[in-house]
Amino acid sequence: MNHLAASELILNPDGSIYHLNLKPEHLADTILLVGDQNRVEKITQYFDKVDVVIKKREFHTQTGVYKGKRISVISTGIGTDNIDIVLNELDALVNIDFETRQIKENKTSLNIIRIGTSGSIQKDIPVDSIVVSELAVGFDSLLHYYQSDDVQLQDFNEAIEDHLNTYERNSKPYVVPADSNLVKTFMSEEVFSGFTGSNVGFYAPQGRVLRLPLRDDNMKDKLAAFSFKGKKITNLEMETSAIFGLSKMLGHKALSLNAIIANRATGNFTKDGAKAVDNTIKYTLEKLLSV
Repeated sequence: MNHLAASELILNPDGSIYHLNLKPEHLADTILLVGDQNRVEKITQYFDKVDVVIKKREFHTQTGVYKGKRISVISTGIGTDNIDIVLNELDALVNIDFETRQIKENKTSLNIIRIGTSGSIQKDIPVDSIVVSELAVGFDSLLHYYQSDDVQLQDFNEAIEDHLNTYERNSKPYVVPADSNLVKTFMSEEVFSGFTGSNVGFYAPQGRVLRLPLRDDNMKDKLAAFSFKGKKITNLEMETSAIFGLSKMLGHKALSLNAIIANRATGNFTKDGAKAVDNTIKYTLEKLLSV
């Protein structure tokens, strides 16, 4: 078996993984990911108890128990680049022996669920609703650095690329599904099924204009108009595609729930974002009891 060099598997002096600052015993098998570190306590306020609190940089982890189920809540910060760090280090915590620096023969599969905020690009998905992402399309290039072709939906990739006809120097979009069993558990009449776009930025990549002109003024409308096999892109954010792709490659189960705080098609913005997020948190926690 290969011994992972110190420069590749980086551990802190106390034996914790480099960025997250966690040791294996700090982590539950069910993990909720949030972007904002202040949102961690918005979730754990509902826990029966919290026995792990660890912070480093933007990564804030709390692990505890909700109605008898052990759960870790971790903030990732914004963007797929941070997801690359978080997902690889979470996997290392359960599937690499830190003492021997070798990959374990028997792998652990984690349940990894994002709770985030997002903007809808379809008129029929209103603010304050919840979108459960069945599919995600990444407009960054992260998955292309990995041998990831087998987890991507190549027919969707080609259909989106043909439809958008994007600038040749932009990265090629990639589409990855959520875990089908988690989708079944979390879907209900209370939520919308989603096809989430994960963008590489918040402004131009999502079609927002302040002072800088866009290369493609019609990008947002083209994203909203895309339809393939009965699926339309429903909402835009900045993390889900990487969570789905890396989880699927590493053998973990992933899902994303999005509190819709803006509707880009109608120009509406929520009047109470905190309540929209709280409703999504409570919905997620109750559904998790069936996982």
